[in-house]
Amino acid sequence: MKKSERYSGILDWFERNMPLAQTELHYNDPFQLLVAVILSAQCTDKRVNMVTPPLFEKYPTPLSLASATYDEVFPYLKSVSYPNSKTRHVIAMASKLLEDFGGEVPSDIDSLMSLPGVGRKTANVIASVVYDKPVIAVDTHVFRVSHRLGLSDGKSVEAVEKDLEKYIPVEKRAISHHWLILHGRYTCTARNPKCSSCSLTPWCRHFSKEKAQ
Repeated sequence: MKKSERYSGILDWFERNMPLAQTELHYNDPFQLLVAVILSAQCTDKRVNMVTPPLFEKYPTPLSLASATYDEVFPYLKSVSYPNSKTRHVIAMASKLLEDFGGEVPSDIDSLMSLPGVGRKTANVIASVVYDKPVIAVDTHVFRVSHRLGLSDGKSVEAVEKDLEKYIPVEKRAISHHWLILHGRYTCTARNPKCSSCSLTPWCRHFSKEKAQ
């Protein structure tokens, strides 16, 4: 099967069956989404959604969070992964957001990556979700699913991102990020992928190899 045919079949299936895919993080504005995505690194969205309501109630704006101390913010984040560094990151991020961007979350990838705690994946999520930029954030789910389906053989996050953006049409990139994440989260799981109930098996390279053995 040609790679273009694989992409076409998979994207068509997602478009028919998951037309409204979106982030599962809860937020009310770009600033809150930025905080939530920073906290979601190596942590489940479910856990992040548990800790952010009281955090956002206490610190709803960049100014309020930037004015807080580590000791004040840490109790809200102690149950997420790497709470020490994430507490420092979100406070520093809010401060830099005020200093360099007037408290507004920027849309430019490089500007986003200048913020503490914001790597390329986080920047791409914000650019895609908030500003509908044609970029694809590659997290562990997207990386794994892309390899299993045969969408990419890239050895790095950047290489997988490059492959996906090469074959996925500009207008479908934003939602494709969510399609791949949700598929990896609920069907193509890291351990014991649910191949028997997966509808993408006709195009899945991993399934073809397993079936041939």
